[in-house]
Amino acid sequence: MSRTLAAGVGLKPEHYEAALGARAEGLWFEVHPENYMVAGGPRIGWLEAIRSRHPVSLHGVSLSLAGEAEPDAAHLERLAELVRRIQPALISEHLAWSTWNGQYFPDLLPFQRTTAALHRIASNIARAQDALGTEIAIENPSHYLHIDGHEWDEIDFLAELSRRTDCKLLLDINNVYVSARNLGFSAADWIDRFPQALVGEIHLAGHTADPTLGDALLIDSHDAPIAPEVWQLYRRFIERAGARPSLIERDGNVPAFEELMAEQECAAAELQRASQEATA
Repeated sequence: MSRTLAAGVGLKPEHYEAALGARAEGLWFEVHPENYMVAGGPRIGWLEAIRSRHPVSLHGVSLSLAGEAEPDAAHLERLAELVRRIQPALISEHLAWSTWNGQYFPDLLPFQRTTAALHRIASNIARAQDALGTEIAIENPSHYLHIDGHEWDEIDFLAELSRRTDCKLLLDINNVYVSARNLGFSAADWIDRFPQALVGEIHLAGHTADPTLGDALLIDSHDAPIAPEVWQLYRRFIERAGARPSLIERDGNVPAFEELMAEQECAAAELQRASQEATA
């Protein structure tokens, strides 16, 4: 089995058996570690079985790296134990906050990109990487409204975080498209400016229009097929940057495994084409 990461799929419990038997070249699976930070039981057993046949990536949703407080030490220790147990090929988190005064919120919330925030987030990333004993990748967020008080351009902010902490960046192409539509900037220009060498992983997902505002507000819902415009941006990036491990995300309206694998095959074909062009 090849351990080279090509196109992967977000793993859902209903797909464990199908995933275990999948044999696509370069296939890998990604999970939210919060669902597996346990001492035992069927879920961790299934994940270990998947890990015995395929590379696995951990994509966290609750470290709250942009929060005012340091990452929860007990949470980090449980995550570190899972990392030691699973030996993931990749680890990533969001550039967002989700806790306040010990209370958890079920969302990835925005913040002002100030120099003070840069120092705080860099410190939190460093703490997380020290606890886990490895680098992590930080994902660019989706944006839904203009926020006053930014002191940094978003790409410059991400690049500076990487420079200060040696973390990688996770480029979520759908987040770029959704944010560009919502805030009124060029997604293509943003993609072209993104620091290619820092990208350790790419995410591809679907989005939906807001029920009330329609296409005036797109939601990063992960409950629909990948839009043609997102595929175009993906091709645009890897044609310039080369192949990167690329994940198909689907968290709602989860279809049959075969439908996700059809999108995985599309991404794998694009990666192969980019690799061939790079060596031509």
